[in-house]
Amino acid sequence: MPSIEIATDAATRGAALTRTGRGLGALRRVMPGLALCLAVAAASVGLERVEARLFGRAWLEALVLAILIGTALRTAWAPPARWRPGIALSAKTLLEIAVVLLGASLSADAILAAGPGLLVGIAAVVAAAIALGYGLGRALGLPRRMAVLVACGNAICGNSAIAAVAPVIGADGEEVAASIAFTAVLGVLVVLGLPLLVPLLHLSATQYGVLAGLTVYAVPQVLAATAPVAALSAQVGTLVKLVRVLMLGPVVLGLSLAARRLPEETDEAAPRGAAGDRPARARVALHHLVPWFILAFLAMAALRSLGLVPRAALGPIADGATILTVVSMAALGLGVDVRVVAKAGPRVTLAVTLSLLGLGLVGLGLIRLLGIA
Repeated sequence: MPSIEIATDAATRGAALTRTGRGLGALRRVMPGLALCLAVAAASVGLERVEARLFGRAWLEALVLAILIGTALRTAWAPPARWRPGIALSAKTLLEIAVVLLGASLSADAILAAGPGLLVGIAAVVAAAIALGYGLGRALGLPRRMAVLVACGNAICGNSAIAAVAPVIGADGEEVAASIAFTAVLGVLVVLGLPLLVPLLHLSATQYGVLAGLTVYAVPQVLAATAPVAALSAQVGTLVKLVRVLMLGPVVLGLSLAARRLPEETDEAAPRGAAGDRPARARVALHHLVPWFILAFLAMAALRSLGLVPRAALGPIADGATILTVVSMAALGLGVDVRVVAKAGPRVTLAVTLSLLGLGLVGLGLIRLLGIA
């Protein structure tokens, strides 16, 4: 019997050592890229403090500086493969955790204050933006499927929407690549330029939050675009953006029914491959339509509304969300090469840009229509 116990203990220790070894291996893989993102984030925070000392205020927040520094590095230097796992972890996982933590700052009062009119308005804006984007794309000569991809990317959540819609409508790799090539750069430009509209249009914190939530591509980018303006803008913008993301499910369902009417455009121009290479239409899994961090964000907001999040913890949680967001914005910048614009093609570039401008105008119209103060 002792020998059996000894063997069992040895097996248990061996399994534990194997798990530890795998964990250390994973940590070693992400450390180079993670350290780079942390360094860019630290430099951004340092520059923000220098601005505050020299000018009395920081004209460019650390969030924005992290994107700019990261983009400059990526444009001048392509990180080798060993750096990429850590950058990818920072750009995705850390951002998702930051969004979840942000849920602790959103209570039921803020959700109820938005009112059903805003929720219905967001759905209407998404529908109008898809119709407008598709019409512009077709008018500029884009193939039907690419026009659908561009329209859904602008109207809902950028690359995530494109990735979810592509298999449903049977889009091929060239169409997907052409559709998402420009969104990375344009997304960063929107994050940097949108705050300039606050003084130009005399927008309140709530109005700007709604506008950012309606126009910015990704949830984390909404944080980058709104946090430098006001905490209220970040809360409202995130709420509006999450409602937009939740529209992806109904849109994909509708497209799955309408996709049967899309003809096989054998004359589509493609840089590589023929129309015969087009993949078969497929279904999209539910977890691709409703990402885990959105559900976790809503759960965190519910806990806050029920008073289950201690008030003393709100400050540290907010600080943690800010730190993770700055690191993630550094990673976002490190994934953007401004030279990619030249590869997107003028028609795709013009279609995406005009669709985004149209979305912004529709968003401003919704703000005026609902009388949001």
